[in-house]
Amino acid sequence: MSSSAPISETFTSVQGEGKLAGVPSWFVRFSGCNLRCTWCDTPYASWNAESKQRAMQSLIDEAAAAKHHNVSHAVITGGEPMMFAQAEELARSLKKIGMHITIETAGTIFREIACDLMSISPKLSNSTPQTDDPRDKDAVWQVRHEARRINLESLQKLIDTSPAHQLKFVVSSEQQLSEIETLLTHLRGWTPGDILLMPEGITVEALATRRWIVDECVRRGWRYCPRLHIELFGNKRGT
Repeated sequence: MSSSAPISETFTSVQGEGKLAGVPSWFVRFSGCNLRCTWCDTPYASWNAESKQRAMQSLIDEAAAAKHHNVSHAVITGGEPMMFAQAEELARSLKKIGMHITIETAGTIFREIACDLMSISPKLSNSTPQTDDPRDKDAVWQVRHEARRINLESLQKLIDTSPAHQLKFVVSSEQQLSEIETLLTHLRGWTPGDILLMPEGITVEALATRRWIVDECVRRGWRYCPRLHIELFGNKRGT
């Protein structure tokens, strides 16, 4: 295996979000993204992408070492890992060594990739950079992001080809619930238990003000998605 890819970080922790929250996992974060969420909590993989070129074999060796210490779940995340063909190669190799694989993606790009849980996070309108964002003075990313953030064809293919999937939405106001419901009318193959609502925010204090999200999940049969890593470690890299 000779290929390499820009990697922002690798680490072992517990999965902080989704159906597998709390599961010990080895994470590999690809650096680079085709979107620019205004509230992105990993700007070092998007707005200000930082990376080192890592050989795929070195990543496999690292994952194998984690598995030797009883960490058998791997999370391929970003940025947007589906931008990179190397993610397919990495996932195939992780599967060969017996890792359970979660792919974290915004759902704008489709790839046929080895995966045990496809974690799709469609971006709502609250993710689009505002005109006063100093990181986007000419509104270039505002236009690009808004045009790219929802790709119905890609979303449907990811659902269709991944029997185990979750649709995870970052919400900051009740008005966004109708936006989610409208999107879901255009998609098939999901159940209420596949829909997860996650509060926007990167502090424990901010997350604690989102009780209304719990109430809405109960009303619809959706799932509340905690941000366990924030609660445990704060907004820190490598967690």
